[in-house]
Amino acid sequence: MRRGRKPQWQRRIAKERINILLQLAKEETRKGNLKRAQRYVELARTIGKRYNVRLTKEQKDSFCKHCNTPLLPGLTSKVWLDSKTKTVVIKCLICNKIFRKPYKQK
Repeated sequence: MRRGRKPQWQRRIAKERINILLQLAKEETRKGNLKRAQRYVELARTIGKRYNVRLTKEQKDSFCKHCNTPLLPGLTSKVWLDSKTKTVVIKCLICNKIFRKPYKQK
């Protein structure tokens, strides 16, 4: 085992726990318990850092990097398309942080 690397079985368990925590965060947000949802996202990110597990693109896009709130369109975020800059604009309604992701026209 190399220095600084966790065993594969620990990293696999960490990935499973991250998935579970992010699903619980979405459920808690729908119920209205925002503080608990933010805590679940914070724990998921901490586990990812500790076990050197990267979050998938879908997982990264599912929460606000600034306030750890799960981004659910219409509930905790506002989403629109900016055709001028060819981006999807996502605004967190909790901390008013704006995220832009480019898209390609087909």
